[in-house]
Amino acid sequence: MGNLIVSEFMTLDGVMEDPGGGEEFEHGGWSFQFDRGPEGDEFKLNEALESEALLLGRTTYEGFAAAWPDQTDEAGFADKFNSMPKYVVSTTLEEPLEWNNSTLIRENVADEVAKLKQESDGNILVNGSAQLVHTLMEHDLVDEYRLMTFPIVLESGKRLFGGTSDTTTLELVDTKTVGEGVVILTYRPERQEN
Repeated sequence: MGNLIVSEFMTLDGVMEDPGGGEEFEHGGWSFQFDRGPEGDEFKLNEALESEALLLGRTTYEGFAAAWPDQTDEAGFADKFNSMPKYVVSTTLEEPLEWNNSTLIRENVADEVAKLKQESDGNILVNGSAQLVHTLMEHDLVDEYRLMTFPIVLESGKRLFGGTSDTTTLELVDTKTVGEGVVILTYRPERQEN
């Protein structure tokens, strides 16, 4: 069974919206104010290389699909992103964009993602995708959170936590400081035994 990994760039006040500046958010591009350093880059590279598939919401998918297909790099990050299977969750897209290996999930998201996890042997990586992540949280489908936390407070924007109705207890399994005060926190949900 696969592990569903939610990996986010996040501010100290929990904002995850538009870290790269490609959307119309007033504070867009906030993550570029900080150098995450070689260790931060290596973390993101290893995360991609260790993943079997990407699971994305429409907005994140469209941003990635516009940026990655023409990219190459010596480390293999772009090649991995471009070659691995990609699943996009959207009720508004008619068909996925022309990014290879893309499959559209239009309905029964929780059931489809649970099935995807059952059929997978590796990590399924979710980046960005606020609405999708909240749905995954609500249905207890997230196995691990990897939060690259930047030393900035925005006071507005979409937040990672706060969009679900249940309380979730998380176990801190790793922490690392990289670059200019960027902290990578890795958590796993503590699931109750039935």
